[in-house]
Amino acid sequence: MNTSITWRGLGLALAGSAALAASAHANPTSPPAENSARYERGLQVLRELNNGQPQPVFEAMRQEFPFLAESTASYALGDVWGRTVLDPKTRQLAASAAFAALGLRGFFKTHAGYALNLGATPDELKEIAYLITVPAGFPRAIEASQTLQELFKERGLATAPADRP
Repeated sequence: MNTSITWRGLGLALAGSAALAASAHANPTSPPAENSARYERGLQVLRELNNGQPQPVFEAMRQEFPFLAESTASYALGDVWGRTVLDPKTRQLAASAAFAALGLRGFFKTHAGYALNLGATPDELKEIAYLITVPAGFPRAIEASQTLQELFKERGLATAPADRP
């Protein structure tokens, strides 16, 4: 094996990586070139979830933590949320249940809002609060119910108590 070719190739690869890192550092709000398709797909998913409106939390993250925003858009939104095995509404209901069970109130409220944007009903979201009593307990379910009350009030959604089975 000709090691000079191998070392030369490694040197070129490292030089290319250094140049890419330098360009990303020089303009931290622009995504790396090799990631731009994933990044753009992620931004499109976010626009669809948020009815075409900017997402304030994400926009603030882009300003203060550009690498985290790029990673979130590329992987979480582009690669995971952009999958098509589950329809978008089901995906948001599942995410809402997970965030509620974990006690991540802000994420729960955001994703419950996305679920509403995608056609979920208040009763479907209320059912999540009931459902999580089993894996996560009553305190998390009560917190989820309070979060939903806030969200429904902000959206002007008058709701009646959910029917008992």
